[in-house]
Amino acid sequence: MPLDLHFGADDFLRVRFAISPLCETHEAVRTLRRADRHGYHRPWLRRLRETVAGLDLSPLWLFMPSPGYTPDFLGRPPDVPLAGFGEELVLLRATDPAVARAEMAKSLACVPGAAESARGRAALADPARAVQELADVTERAWHALLAPDWPRLRTLLEAEIAYRSRQLADGGLKLLFGDLHPRLTWSGGTLTVRTRTDFVQMQDLDGRGVLLLPSVFVWPDVVSGFDPPWQPTVIYPARGIGGLWSEPEAGPALVRLLGANRAAVLAALDTPTTTTALAHRLGLAPSSVSAHLSVLRDAGLLASRRHGHQVRYERTPLGIALAAGGRSSG
Repeated sequence: MPLDLHFGADDFLRVRFAISPLCETHEAVRTLRRADRHGYHRPWLRRLRETVAGLDLSPLWLFMPSPGYTPDFLGRPPDVPLAGFGEELVLLRATDPAVARAEMAKSLACVPGAAESARGRAALADPARAVQELADVTERAWHALLAPDWPRLRTLLEAEIAYRSRQLADGGLKLLFGDLHPRLTWSGGTLTVRTRTDFVQMQDLDGRGVLLLPSVFVWPDVVSGFDPPWQPTVIYPARGIGGLWSEPEAGPALVRLLGANRAAVLAALDTPTTTTALAHRLGLAPSSVSAHLSVLRDAGLLASRRHGHQVRYERTPLGIALAAGGRSSG
């Protein structure tokens, strides 16, 4: 059923993007249990099979009914464009126990008998302790599931935000929401989000605007419904996740032309990427990757663009043609 977010005059000026490693951690945990989310993430799941087997995520799963309500404090919308996981975890641990208890009770009510279970009763009886336990489990999940791949994930999410920001600048909210997700509709100053809930919801933004949070693991869903005191937020799938877990391959012809490492760098640039993220993905020293990027850029195969404090590299049309030709010749 739909959630209607009604924009006022001030809300049009308060649409912003952010990246949340905390929210991504919880979406990754959900992905482990829901077969309809596996799709693009099967290589990731296969690689982490043994790691997942050693993780006890049951305290989190208790509050992740599907379908149903997950407490908003678990994935509280970030206040800054790119928070560190540690910063977000501190805020999670500081959740008001009264807020936590109300939201946990709402979540447990989605599953018959959950509130009466031993773990459910314990959480409601001592919400402050439950918050700390959920934060501890979240921290273990982050280090086991996401931290090793975070440079790759962050690069994809940053590229998504750069692309959508250009859309917003070029065509406003109509263009931005036009292809953000099939379950999003923009009409007459209202953003309609078709979610998994079984009741109609309406929310006036009242000058708070809306936070758009691209995600790797929320696919194929779109998530919203954050009530006060939380920032109205829409979590949607980022572009480019189809090739996220595939390792770049350079064909023999490209390797002969450029050398193995330089060819690998060119092949890996399916999306705009930083030196650090490339080095992490390819297992090469950042200094070596930097040198290869400079040569490829000087040859007209790459372009570099500054985004804040970061420089991202992307293939030029010549680089795209060369990389595609090199793969097909293999």
